[in-house]
Amino acid sequence: MKEKKRKVEVVVISDIHLGTYGCHAKELLHYLKSIKPGIVVLNGDIVDVWQFSKTYWPGSHMKVVKHLMKWIGNGTKTYYVTGNHDEMLRRFVGMKMGALSIVNKVVLNLDDGKKAWIFHGDVFDVTMQYSRWLAKLGSKGYDILILINRFVNFISQKILKRGKLSLSKKIKQSVKSAVAFINNFEQTSAEIGIQNKYDYVICGHIHHPEIKTITTEAGSITYMNSGDWVENLSSLEYTDGEWSIYQFSKFDNEKMKMESKEEEKDMDNAKIFNNMLLEFNLHHQ
Repeated sequence: MKEKKRKVEVVVISDIHLGTYGCHAKELLHYLKSIKPGIVVLNGDIVDVWQFSKTYWPGSHMKVVKHLMKWIGNGTKTYYVTGNHDEMLRRFVGMKMGALSIVNKVVLNLDDGKKAWIFHGDVFDVTMQYSRWLAKLGSKGYDILILINRFVNFISQKILKRGKLSLSKKIKQSVKSAVAFINNFEQTSAEIGIQNKYDYVICGHIHHPEIKTITTEAGSITYMNSGDWVENLSSLEYTDGEWSIYQFSKFDNEKMKMESKEEEKDMDNAKIFNNMLLEFNLHHQ
């Protein structure tokens, strides 16, 4: 007997890193099947283009894509917010395909009358110290940060031959530097959100799920981070005026194991893809 899906007004999921060995796609799929969202925000690094390998794309990863596409096909409003590991999609920003919109950032006007500003957060990697004054430029400031990051990575890759700047390498140097970076990241995000008079600021990128109030001289804001599906297996949910962090639990794991025994054998990627096309009536007549 299928369990009734939980209704969630808004779900924010980030840093899935499909196409990598670290991605917990089976756990994510179990979670996706358990909810019925009104709005979906995919907040960056959904498919990991940086580490993507043609030889590693399990059926579980394809099933996650299929489930997300099913939501979109059914008319669930979905925002794909670009991140650094899927930055190739930034050339398609502004494109809309049915219920799907590709954006660099999005502002949601929630039922409680409050505004949530959502962006991935990778723009702070190389421009943290300049982010605060760019906040005064409003939404254009964020686009400028993206251009600055792109330019710095171009210099690093093409001229200095050092490759792209890596957040993970930066914060893994020591626990102290990781804590300092996260605190600086959260503070910078909050200051920009307060400057632009948002009620909530929501990020991904740093793989650190969080909900907390940050207060500065200019005011207060609720800072949130959706975490990831590599280490924390987490997301953000908004229902009845309240935000909460979902985290995959041991209980979820036991349910997932029971369900997997009842399911048929995994189909290969080709069959999953063909089924996905059938659902969207994309097969040639």
